[in-house]
This record gives sequence, structure tokens and C-alpha cells, in this order.
Amino acid sequence: MSDQNIKIGIAPINWSNDDMPEIGGDYALDTILSEMSEAGYKGTEIGNKFPSNDKDIKNVLKKHNLELASSWHSTFFLSQDIDSQLEKVRQKCSLLNKAGAKIINIAECSNSVHGEMNSPLDLKPVCSEDEYNILAESLNKAGDICNSFGMSLAFHHHMGTYIQNEIEIETLLSKTDPSSVYLCADTGHLYFAGVNPIKFFEKHLQRIKHIHFKDLRLQVLENINFQSESFLKSVLKGVFTVPGDGGIDFVSIGNVIKASGYEGWIIVEAEQDPAIYNPLELAISSKKYLDKIWSN
Repeated sequence: MSDQNIKIGIAPINWSNDDMPEIGGDYALDTILSEMSEAGYKGTEIGNKFPSNDKDIKNVLKKHNLELASSWHSTFFLSQDIDSQLEKVRQKCSLLNKAGAKIINIAECSNSVHGEMNSPLDLKPVCSEDEYNILAESLNKAGDICNSFGMSLAFHHHMGTYIQNEIEIETLLSKTDPSSVYLCADTGHLYFAGVNPIKFFEKHLQRIKHIHFKDLRLQVLENINFQSESFLKSVLKGVFTVPGDGGIDFVSIGNVIKASGYEGWIIVEAEQDPAIYNPLELAISSKKYLDKIWSN
């Protein structure tokens, strides 16, 4: 890969789903990490099968010659005590910092429907002006905490949450401190929410600190009814796949990223059933696809 400032990793969710632990539940962590390494990836993110302390996390990653890129962290600033939420961010940053990560992916999950099997996507929560201000102020404080650990807060927009579509993402970015709150840009969630990921990356790459490369099977997406179907049911239908296996133009997105001088991780994700879609085979094919993009 020609750009040495970009590292390509892959997430455990390709093998084992965090929101539906029964999906890929039979995969052992050692198997997951071994297959990541076999496929040629440099690092990963924390999933639900990982140890809970930094020493064990470092040891299991070292065994497979992998680095820790980041970890998801759910916040509930709009539904729970803000100070207690900030303390949880502090604790997570302490763990991640000791384990070697420089990024924490924070998603505001108050009233979210993304983990509800029978809640249609149209029931996602919508921020009032006051809630935007509360969330932004809380994230600024959380970002300052992350910075104190030498880490960066990368906010993860997500289907079914308060911050899902382009207007919501841009409103949050406009209200938060650019030196404290960055973005984890996810190609799959952008496209799913009706956002052109190429134009989005062109506009916002200076604010993007972490990237998730997730592809979409467009024929599946076209048949999802937001009024009746949930995010999890969409996942089970196979809406997501790895880059190169779906309909998103990653060549153009890659060109935007390369031209921007972005430095950091790109993490491959594909929330799907490993019993139907072989995760090792897809991990290998996606790595070859991305290597080809970055070699041009």
C-alpha cells in the first residue's frame, strides 16, 4: 500500500455481531483474530468477545500481530445523568489508552431503535434544538476528556439514532468544538441514510478522524421499508457487506481520501450472518480490493 499514513483494519463484527450475539456466537476470539491476520489486516476494534482489561487485550492482539485501532462506546447524554456518562467516557479512555488505541468511537444511543428487532427505522429519535445543544456541550466535554488521554473522540453517526442523516450530522458538527469532537465516517450508514458518501467525504474530511468502510447490497436496500422494518432485520436480510462486494463506489471515495492527506485507520465492517457469508473469504477479497485502490 503506497500511503503509509493509512492503516487498513477490520472489525470483529464481520464474524460476531455485538447487537445480536447469537449471530456468529460460535466464533472464538482467537479464530477471529487469526483470520484477520491471515487476510492481511493490520488492526482491529474491540468487540464483545474481547477481554475486559488492557493487559489481556494487548496480549491477545500481540499474539496475532494486530494493533488496536479503536472501540465503540455508547453514550446516553440525552437520557441519563451527564456527569456519570462523562465518567464512563473517562474510564473507557483510560482502558483504551493503556491498550494502545488513539481513537474512541462514540455514538449517542439515547432512545435509539438500532438495537430493537421490532422497532421500525422510522421510529428513530429526533433532536430538538435544546437536545442538540445539550448533546453538543456534553460531547465537547467528552472530547476534552479524550484529549487529556492523548486520544480523539470520533462521533459515530448510526442508523436508528438521533444522529443518522446528513442534516443531523452537519448540525452536530456545527455545534461542537472542532478540536474536541471529530467524526467516525461510516460509508454504509451514510448511504443507508440517503447521503452521497463521496460528496460527504469531500466536504468533511478535515473533520474525519476515523473511517468505517462498509458496503451495501443495493438490491436489498431498495426493498427495505423504513416504516415497517427495523435496522436489525435489515442486517439479517443482508443489506451490509464488505467493500468491493456491494454497490458503493469505493474507488472514488479512496481517491478523495488519498488527495486529502488523511492519516489514520480505515476499518472494514460488514454486519451480516457469518453462517451465510463466509467472513474469512470476504475479508480476503475486500483486502485485495482495497489494496488495489491504494496502489493506483
